Amino acid sequence: MDIDVFAAVHARDWERLDDLVRRRRSLDGEEIDELVELYQRVSTHLSVVRSSGQDPALVGRLSALVARARSAVTGAHASAWRDVGGFFTRVFPAVLYRLRWWWIGTSAGTVAVAAVTAAWIVNDPDVLHALGTPESMARYVEHDFANYYVENPAGSFAAQVWTNNAWVAAQAIIFGVAFGLPTIAVLAMNGINIGMAAGMMIAHGRGDVFFGLILPHGLLEMTAVFVAGGVGLKLGWTIISPGDRTRMRALGEEARAAIAVVLGLVVVLFVSGLIEGFVTGWVHVTWQRIGIGVVAEALFVLYVFTVGRRAYLAGETGDIENAPEAVPVA
Repeated sequence: MDIDVFAAVHARDWERLDDLVRRRRSLDGEEIDELVELYQRVSTHLSVVRSSGQDPALVGRLSALVARARSAVTGAHASAWRDVGGFFTRVFPAVLYRLRWWWIGTSAGTVAVAAVTAAWIVNDPDVLHALGTPESMARYVEHDFANYYVENPAGSFAAQVWTNNAWVAAQAIIFGVAFGLPTIAVLAMNGINIGMAAGMMIAHGRGDVFFGLILPHGLLEMTAVFVAGGVGLKLGWTIISPGDRTRMRALGEEARAAIAVVLGLVVVLFVSGLIEGFVTGWVHVTWQRIGIGVVAEALFVLYVFTVGRRAYLAGETGDIENAPEAVPVA
């Protein structure tokens, strides 16, 4: 085989592949298909040239071209740490900011349910008595509520609440595909449970103990659950009203963003789990442990409305398919 003739015959394919690789981020559907086809074709050319053993320089040139084309087709050559950094500085905060009104509304609704439940229990003795016998009630408000946070080793307790809260958050999001109705049920049940605990404690004059133990971890923990609920409701509403997108496209985009939220909330709930395991029951100065919770919540809100807002205004939607080195699928 005359390698010079072979190179002359296929030179246009190689040049075209090189051009497509250079413009990979702005290709349309037909050009992406062409890129994949040329990548496969030039890979065959490389095998032919390499087997001839006649031109090491050409082998090196084609090897570099094929490697660049493979990176463009498969989409990933950024480091894992860079991917993680990009996720927490762009993708996760952007979707939190974009869906802020959904989870802010969810927060207000759930807190309202808890407040109404607590007020009902405090102001209606019959409801309070229906929740348990005087003995069991006294045991709960005087001992069980506070003891819950210290009866197990801090490390294992933190892991337990982290796992439980992550599962609740995941449920709130996943159930969104059923038009959001199960998500509403999960949120309502959480609000009722919080309201029942608050009502029983306040009715027995232990409201200071309730808020002193709930607020340190509960601010961040419940915010994470509210975020999950808001994202789940947005997912359900997207199925009902996809807007100017097709229903499947809209669902796919919002579902990918929801996955990003699930991954990010794992970290947020890990932090709240650490606070619940190592601060709530073990820091005995009330203002100190509440202060820790307030700082954690303030940092989260600041993160969303500074980092998230900046990423969102820069065009990030939170769709994890929008990786910077990935070629769109035609």
